[in-house]
Amino acid sequence: MTRHNIARLFERRRGHLDYRIKRDYVRNGIAVIPCRVSDYNDVINPYSVKGCETLNTDFFDYLTTAAEVTPTECPLVLNIIGDCLTQEEKQTIDEVIRDDLAYDLGMVEKAEQRHRRIFIFMWIGLILSGALLWFTKSLADEPRELLFIPFWFMGETLCDYIFLTGADLRHQRRLAGRLASIKVIFSDSYEAPNYTESDIDQLYHEIEKEVNESLQEGWES
Repeated sequence: MTRHNIARLFERRRGHLDYRIKRDYVRNGIAVIPCRVSDYNDVINPYSVKGCETLNTDFFDYLTTAAEVTPTECPLVLNIIGDCLTQEEKQTIDEVIRDDLAYDLGMVEKAEQRHRRIFIFMWIGLILSGALLWFTKSLADEPRELLFIPFWFMGETLCDYIFLTGADLRHQRRLAGRLASIKVIFSDSYEAPNYTESDIDQLYHEIEKEVNESLQEGWES
């Protein structure tokens, strides 16, 4: 009986992420996320009250997971499919999506600001501890070893931020920014999107306008 190295075969297996993304999401440089709903509460959390609505957590997870696998340079369009929504419900859904995703972006910005302050503090601490090591090089090894502890700690923290944590934060920031700029459309049934150059230019113009307005609001606050 022939013995098969099945584990080795599994290691050699290759996925087709790009094909799936292009087939299911990306059309002419626009990432379209289709979402079929059968009820208003598929999108809006049923525990929330009128005037203080929040997104259904399952819907939010679906949206962010789908957006995360699409190319970072692609604007996002959410196509909510279903004939069960009234005009008022559509308006509420559109407003809640914008508000919740803008709030999520704000939380990412706070985390980014916190890590930036830590980065500056660690950088200053690394310079000071390095200077102390230089000026105390005439001391015996045992006292100087204590100074190496903060020096290496701050250096390691800086490297982690630059190459690991910082990269993750930038990725989260881009994703949150794309989600906060998402365009919501409603359809009674699913049809494969077909964006013309005019549609794409209009979408980019709207996103650019919203980004500039958010920057202006930030400066005024």
